[in-house]
Amino acid sequence: MPKTLNPLELIARSCQPSARFVRRAALATVVMAVIIVVTGGAVRLSQSGLGCSTWPRCTPDSLTPTAAMGINGLIEFGNRMLTYVLCAVIGLFIIAARARSPRRRSLTRLGWAQFWIVMGNAVVGGVTVLTGLNPYIVAAHFLLTTGLLTVAVVTWWRAREGDDAPRDMVARPVRQLAWVLLGATGALTLVGTLVTGTGPHAGDARKVHRIPLDWREVTQLHVDFVYIVVGLTIALWFTLRAVKAPTAPRRAVRDLVFCLLLQGVIGYIQYFFGLPELVVGLHMLGSTLVWIAALRVVLAMRDRGPLVELPEQSSGPAEAVRPAEPAAAG
Repeated sequence: MPKTLNPLELIARSCQPSARFVRRAALATVVMAVIIVVTGGAVRLSQSGLGCSTWPRCTPDSLTPTAAMGINGLIEFGNRMLTYVLCAVIGLFIIAARARSPRRRSLTRLGWAQFWIVMGNAVVGGVTVLTGLNPYIVAAHFLLTTGLLTVAVVTWWRAREGDDAPRDMVARPVRQLAWVLLGATGALTLVGTLVTGTGPHAGDARKVHRIPLDWREVTQLHVDFVYIVVGLTIALWFTLRAVKAPTAPRRAVRDLVFCLLLQGVIGYIQYFFGLPELVVGLHMLGSTLVWIAALRVVLAMRDRGPLVELPEQSSGPAEAVRPAEPAAAG
């Protein structure tokens, strides 16, 4: 009796996506993860966090928003619908990675990791609504989205490199400094969720529970971490120049410096102008770009050899093709 093929195997036998298509699909997951962060911020800043009063339905009697719910219901429901778009993009990447020859199981595993993070975060988002925008659940919802962005960036980077054993591009102390920088950037993001949980933008016009801390003091702590991250970045930049590091890690640190400078300008604007919603939204976008840039710094510290590709329109032996340098974040 012939073996029954699953749908992914059937697709793999019937088409052969190019390596460029796989890379672009991986990049699309990064873009969608950023969009989810920004639109989630738009829900909060427009006071639409409870635009849909329950979950998984929008209201107890309707799956979709009603006319009586106004623009807030549409904004909240629209953000929910983007989850399906995100799943579709991730699904496209999984199919493309599975169909590509030679098969790279690491890419499909990373794709499925993204899918399950989205599913888990959808449940957390529902709990956020059911608990009336509890600030701790809101923070967990954002951090899971950051986790999704992290996996998406790693997936995009892996789609551009080979599968050789990692080879260090710089000495161990320099790599350790890069990891300390990434940890400090993660702590900066975590404190940023506390600023959100204590600040004036609660996510709904009605009274919403807030974290019982002074938001100005938490904001000052956030600024302190900004100085730490900037200091570590500058130290790493000078270190890489001193040891004459390869181009890739130096470019990655340069891009992080640019993102930090841009985010700093936006941060001071939102502070001196009383936290206007549009500027706060730009700050959230900037936070994703800073995180992507920090991840690229760590990833650029090692090399996994050239990407092995089959020549286009050829059944001959595989050949090694070195991918282009990754584009600058942001």
